[in-house]
Amino acid sequence: MFTPTYASWLNWIESEFTALRYFTLNGSDYADHAEQAAAIRGYIRWRNRRATPKRDFAVNSSIRHLRQPHYLNKVA
Repeated sequence: MFTPTYASWLNWIESEFTALRYFTLNGSDYADHAEQAAAIRGYIRWRNRRATPKRDFAVNSSIRHLRQPHYLNKVA
């Protein structure tokens, strides 16, 4: 799906990467890349066990409903 410029908050994967960075990378001092990769895999396993479908986001928003522009409804 197209995401407008400066609207990365509309893309839900961005929030997932933010959480991953917060819980596994911020303030960390891993001895090597293998240890860092293990921490990332651990977080992903933890997150996937607790994942739930995202529903009811902006239910009444016009952006969720595809509408034709008024000029396409005219009969020639």
